[in-house]
Amino acid sequence: MSLLELIAAADERALAASGIACLDRCLPQPAEGADPDPLRPLWAGCADRDEWPDRLAEARAALNDVSSGADGTVPAIRKLLGDAPAERTDPGLRAWADACSLLALEVHLGQDAPPAARDDLLRRCREDGPVGAGPLVAGEVGRQIRILEMLAETAGASPAGAGLRQALDVSTEGQRVLRAATSRRARGRGPA
Repeated sequence: MSLLELIAAADERALAASGIACLDRCLPQPAEGADPDPLRPLWAGCADRDEWPDRLAEARAALNDVSSGADGTVPAIRKLLGDAPAERTDPGLRAWADACSLLALEVHLGQDAPPAARDDLLRRCREDGPVGAGPLVAGEVGRQIRILEMLAETAGASPAGAGLRQALDVSTEGQRVLRAATSRRARGRGPA
């Protein structure tokens, strides 16, 4: 299945988790002394829909303390977190998870060599797979697909957190990859 088909077929738990995982991967390296995982509370809201509203409020507050950085990613994450449905059962959750997916791909594309037809590439990656994409975008498409597939396999499993730990592990590894690429690119530019 394509990434878009997986998002269309995902249940609410998978939509919430995949959206949070996408935003989590986009967070920049935290400043010294800052919370290294400001979105971590939301993972509990993925396991228990009753906790979602409180955990969402907690994550929004934690993200307010994150430095915006130079690339504009944190304001985009704040906006998407602000747009997140207050209830995990909200029909708007699918559109929100889709927007989180797109942001993550855009952030990864920004670190890859920029193609000429940027929007067309992202559409093709989400519909047909990452053929022709750079390594960061291809890796991100693969991570998003893997997370949605893992969560689909554990849908309805008991306990409700089944699969979430694996999704978090995949997301954390993706976060390391993007941060390393961002760091290499910044070193390559040198001081301004």
